[in-house]
Amino acid sequence: MKVRDTLAAQDPDCPWHRRARHAVGHSLRIRLVLVFMALAVTVAVTFMGGVQKAVAVGWKEAARPLLMDYVDRLTAEIGSPPSIERAQAIADRLPVTLRIDGPQIHWASHPDQPRPDWMSDKFRKQDHWAGDENGHSLLQRTTADGHHIEFGLNALSWDKRPRIAWGTLTVLLLLTALAYVYVRHLLRPLDDIRQGAQRFGNGNFAQPIPVRHAHRPDELGQLAATINTMGDDIHQMLEAKRALLLAMSHELRSPLTRARLNTELLPETADIEAQRLALLRDLGEMAGLITDLLESERLAGRHAALHREPTDLTELAREVIAELGSRHVGAADIVLHAPPDLPTIRLDRSRLRLLLRNLLDNSLRHSESGALPPELHLRLEGDRRVVELEVRDHGRGVPPEHLPHLAQAFYRPDTARQRTTGGVGLGLYLCRLVAQAHDGQLHMRNAEPGLSVTVRLPVVE
Repeated sequence: MKVRDTLAAQDPDCPWHRRARHAVGHSLRIRLVLVFMALAVTVAVTFMGGVQKAVAVGWKEAARPLLMDYVDRLTAEIGSPPSIERAQAIADRLPVTLRIDGPQIHWASHPDQPRPDWMSDKFRKQDHWAGDENGHSLLQRTTADGHHIEFGLNALSWDKRPRIAWGTLTVLLLLTALAYVYVRHLLRPLDDIRQGAQRFGNGNFAQPIPVRHAHRPDELGQLAATINTMGDDIHQMLEAKRALLLAMSHELRSPLTRARLNTELLPETADIEAQRLALLRDLGEMAGLITDLLESERLAGRHAALHREPTDLTELAREVIAELGSRHVGAADIVLHAPPDLPTIRLDRSRLRLLLRNLLDNSLRHSESGALPPELHLRLEGDRRVVELEVRDHGRGVPPEHLPHLAQAFYRPDTARQRTTGGVGLGLYLCRLVAQAHDGQLHMRNAEPGLSVTVRLPVVE
């Protein structure tokens, strides 16, 4: 389910909200930046709200008498009855609005602006700024002749607020981008650790994980150093295993050669001929196994040397099919599909022979009696830059759960290890090593019926 969701999120046609959710769920950097942003906003709002509340209580008490006195002076300046000229002069001089209502005058300095919220009855009942202890409004005055004068702030003087808001948003986005860049810089060693772990998993221990500030590493640097130490230990263990395997294989060759020689010197009498042939066959299989082990270790090494030479794949395939005719009755029925214009390609001829022999031998072993014979397809792909070899049988195929493991060393779906169904599980492993040594790939799939194995090799001029 998780793999399917990941692939769906990587689809360019996937909705943006799913891609965003996937990015947040799988990116530690983005989550850290979001946490920092949420923390910064929360702290800012809490601090500003607390400071505003703390200042507002004392400020209102301190500014109230000053404001009342100033409004009284402005009211006296307007006079009674109110003078529209003096009121207009005040509105022009100060960022305030004036509204005069009474028996004789109904005038507003800014008639196009709505009445301020703090002039409404609801606001005056809720906020103690609006009324004093005598019930008179803080920003309203009544003249001796019965005219009501209301004071308010001129909203036009606040027309720069949107620009301030956009500026604040721009600064916030800039700070977020800087925070993301800094977090990305801090977590960059995680990418190095991930790439190093992938290299170690692929068997490449030549390049260690870089440790930032090696003289005084942080937690991620310590983690990288620990993984490097673990990689060195694993590399030494693998090298020791490889050396032991090579030594044992070389040492076993001599007694096997002597045993085969002694077996061939046995008299070819009728009573022991069957045992003699069976012993020779078993010794041959043991010698072949040792040869495969040595070849796999050579190919698996970091310095696997290839002897490339111009190779006619079609002719090589015919030679391998002819060689298999001595071991398999149905080898002559293998169907070869090759284009007539297949060019000569520089490959390691002996390794390609080993690859074709193992693939065809495997297909012959698993072909069903009465079914179609195995097929070998040779073709050029990718503007003739890649040569593709496909071997397919028409047998029962392989259970899907075994497909990812078939090219592993000593892996066999048939745990009984019968002679008629295969060897010890080195054939496809060697094929994968040969493909990788040529910078190619090996893929397997169920062809229904049968198993299809495809090897893609780049064409080297």
